[in-house]
Amino acid sequence: MEYPESYELVFQASAVADDVVTVRRTERAGPGGSPVYEDRTGIVRAEISERGEVRMLASGAHQAHPFPVTARTRV
Repeated sequence: MEYPESYELVFQASAVADDVVTVRRTERAGPGGSPVYEDRTGIVRAEISERGEVRMLASGAHQAHPFPVTARTRV
């Protein structure tokens, strides 16, 4: 399976505006076996499946992601 090099993670924060973070594929795989993507700071990490399912991964203690997250391929 060929995975995209990068995605935009869309955090559905409110009815007014969404937060969007660009993440790039790393060499690591997540618990489900799909690639791990992270932003340039390394703080935002997600495992993204071939079907575009997003599993957020904590990069530090007490990190929680309360909002729904979707991924879209970055072009």
